[in-house]
Amino acid sequence: MRKTWELDFYSKPILDENGKKRWEVLICESPSDTRSTEELFRFSKYCPSTQVNSIWLGNAIQEAIASAPKPPTQIRFFRRQMNNMITKACKDLGLLPKPSRRTITLQRWLEQRMESVYPNEPGYQGAKPTASVRFEVADPQPLPDALRGEKWAFVTLEADAFAEMQEWEIDFCEAFPILGEQSLVPDLTPETRIPGLIIFSARAKALAGWMSGLELAAVQVKLDSPAQLILETGFSDRWILANITDPQTKQEAEGFQTAKEQASGVHFIAIQSDPNSESFAGFWLLPELNLG
Repeated sequence: MRKTWELDFYSKPILDENGKKRWEVLICESPSDTRSTEELFRFSKYCPSTQVNSIWLGNAIQEAIASAPKPPTQIRFFRRQMNNMITKACKDLGLLPKPSRRTITLQRWLEQRMESVYPNEPGYQGAKPTASVRFEVADPQPLPDALRGEKWAFVTLEADAFAEMQEWEIDFCEAFPILGEQSLVPDLTPETRIPGLIIFSARAKALAGWMSGLELAAVQVKLDSPAQLILETGFSDRWILANITDPQTKQEAEGFQTAKEQASGVHFIAIQSDPNSESFAGFWLLPELNLG
């Protein structure tokens, strides 16, 4: 099983003694399921502005690996402007770099540091938005013919239902804690309705296997003509999951969007062979993050 870390390497709103921005690497473990019984691994280190390069970053990653319970096999990162440097540092260490918007542990940690760590540092200048995480909206591409579902349906589950997720029969899966002490979405309650999209396909396992190789970000509803369900992956890739062709389905799609907003962006996508199946070929709990 792959061990995934999340990484950010960027300047902070702090000036050093020479008036240059301080840089910092943040590394944390990416959760794989909804269990919340232990803390996820974290590592942080400031970098001098004169040493911002893939060599320093690679050494920092090695230092993190030396202090971690288990080394990673792949590293997610969300800043597209740092793509070349992070990719080189990872590949030099034999790690798989993964451009991704699925960095929920890292985002929550960044929010916490912006609120309670950086303002207390000497030279703090105040946080400002950065263009390094502004994503271009690419035109959605059609799924390969062999991977299109025959049917699909909107559903909802109470947040509390995911406590039993480890008992479900799932071939490909990834999730994160949404309840309990280690929850990454503190606004949710056990009764919060989590919206989802289930895709039914005779080639369910092939479709789930293909999706498992992507960095799933979110399911979006596009209501202007042509109305469509869009799967967002990686930095900015978008795929057409289905076309919305009738008023009732459009109303259900609007309900999906509303429920997603009420659930702080949490939603899921699942794949089954047919509506009567008691197992899943794939199931992914998705965080819709406002990266910044």
